[in-house]
Amino acid sequence: MAMGNIGLSLLFVLHLSFCTEFIYIKYDIHTDLYFIETEKPPADWIAYANFSNEINSTGWSYLEVTTNPAYPDFAQAYSAGLAEGYITRQLIAMHWNNTVQGYCDPESPSDYCKRLADYVKQNLAWVNDKINKPDNSPEDKVYWHQVDLFLKQVSGLQDGYENKPAHPSINLDPFQFLMFQIAGDIEDLEEALHKPDKSRALGSGSCSALVKLLPGNKDLYVSHDTWSSFQSMLRILKKYDFGYKIQQDSGPLIPGKVMTFSSYPGVIYSGDDYYLISSGLVSQETTIGNNNDKLWKYVKPTYSVLEGIRTMVANRLATSIDTWAQIFSRYNSGTYNNQWMIVDYTKFKPGQTPSAGLFGVVEQIPNMVKYADMTRVLTAQSYWPSYNIPYFQEVFEASGWIKMVEKYGDWFSYNKTARANIFRRDHVKVKDINSMIALMRYNDYQHDPLSRCNCTPPYSAENAISARCDLNPANGSYPIKALGHRSHGGTDMKLTNSEMFKSLQFVAISGPTFDSLPPFQWSKTDFEKIYPHVGHPDLWQFKPVVHQWKLT
Repeated sequence: MAMGNIGLSLLFVLHLSFCTEFIYIKYDIHTDLYFIETEKPPADWIAYANFSNEINSTGWSYLEVTTNPAYPDFAQAYSAGLAEGYITRQLIAMHWNNTVQGYCDPESPSDYCKRLADYVKQNLAWVNDKINKPDNSPEDKVYWHQVDLFLKQVSGLQDGYENKPAHPSINLDPFQFLMFQIAGDIEDLEEALHKPDKSRALGSGSCSALVKLLPGNKDLYVSHDTWSSFQSMLRILKKYDFGYKIQQDSGPLIPGKVMTFSSYPGVIYSGDDYYLISSGLVSQETTIGNNNDKLWKYVKPTYSVLEGIRTMVANRLATSIDTWAQIFSRYNSGTYNNQWMIVDYTKFKPGQTPSAGLFGVVEQIPNMVKYADMTRVLTAQSYWPSYNIPYFQEVFEASGWIKMVEKYGDWFSYNKTARANIFRRDHVKVKDINSMIALMRYNDYQHDPLSRCNCTPPYSAENAISARCDLNPANGSYPIKALGHRSHGGTDMKLTNSEMFKSLQFVAISGPTFDSLPPFQWSKTDFEKIYPHVGHPDLWQFKPVVHQWKLT
């Protein structure tokens, strides 16, 4: 793709990997055996992957996995997992060490960890029953087929990591690779299952997002900043091209056959979340959580599918914002509670007034999923911001946000919290890709009056579009932990527009913002020896890249 086609200046790197590993999975349908091939492509390959680790030069590694639709879906899913698990095994080991190791020790589990294991095992057993239910309706068969494929991919992922190809299974160990897939759910399961010491700080932000219509409707930008712990910054940009069928091994291929997304080692969905999908859809979210303890009773291991699985099923099957919402809403787990933004680029025509079906919002909390087509709102105000607070009043009230406002003030309100004010003031400055990136990486916490708080010093680096909580002084005074000093902040930026989307490409920046701030450097933090960060560069100061995918 030529630079001019996507409207980028020469400040950007149009990125193509050169030092790339390749792997092929061979499946013998007669013996039901799988083989990992690293030398040359076999004629009867079922899955193929390429991988390039360029974290030290661009902040990202890059993975593409494609499967052969001539083979049964279950074998494709397992083989895709085998390929990814094997070729990214070094990063998986490092990411596990940095983010999961020690969370629940299976040798001496705490009471909470026993409850968590029981919950996950019961949920998997219920899901397995639904997958194998002979009298499923045609609609249910389609849904549970995709759930089954997700879990079989996880089993392949672990077998590939261990270099022990076996057979697809959904009998997964709760404390092995399934842990990677349910990290978002665990934040809420800690509450529902009464973990004594919670991982999440009160009020902690978890992502900023912006959907922006340019003046004259000449373009539509969809952008997302992940907010997370800094030890989570081993990242992979992924492209999946899976030849799954809508029905089990029959009928047409799924609408979301190809998707590109930001992700992590050992994780087969985004988790940020940010997806570009061949159906024409973009899906992204920011976490809204739940502040009403009375709702946790609705979080049960049966009649629920954990959030990452539901997301990927919706991504693969949906053909519109409406169908995405309908599919995602099924079997609400009440965990990893988010505001989802769904954009349908097939409905966008540059220079024309958007029509219904372009943009929808889905909000989930325990026992409730609220959805609406918000195209009119997007058109009227030319932007849709998202910053971890529910938009729908029904969701806002039910999930306890009114009490949070009463107790802590406007910081917990939808219209007056810091990021709402900054987005409202600054979205009009967006004229092109560069100005959109500037907004999504914005943090001028020491000078911007909208970043001020009842704190000592009187501002917080949390109060920005891309947080940098490492810069808050450790001896400061803050009304809530989220505003203080910790290993937390914006860890990336992703952005696509109508032209880049045609190739499922997006601008990506890895690491905390540094436009007007010192770049993040592990050796200059006071928590370098506290938080593991194996495989990380010391200095995070990377340029934007637009990765050119190899596989087509």
